[in-house]
Amino acid sequence: MNLSSSQRKYLRGLAHSLKPVVMVGHEGVSEAVLAEVGQALDDHELIKIRFNDFKGEKGTLCADIVARSGAAMAGMIGHVVILFRPRRDPAKRRIQLP
Repeated sequence: MNLSSSQRKYLRGLAHSLKPVVMVGHEGVSEAVLAEVGQALDDHELIKIRFNDFKGEKGTLCADIVARSGAAMAGMIGHVVILFRPRRDPAKRRIQLP
């Protein structure tokens, strides 16, 4: 999924008030973290992930999460990544991209 710059800006604005729902700790991007990311994206569509460890490798780890979850990265601010994946059913989508 590719987002335009205006869509990424819109999603970053929506994510401003959100708290991180997934934390990447000392085990890195494990299957449990990927399952949690998938569940959170199914529930919320727009989530934040915080890197508590592996801060130097967050770019490659984020690319791995994006590739394996089917989401799009809306932005990275410090050690927090914003991911977006619309729901499969168009009638249940909460976020409409401009």
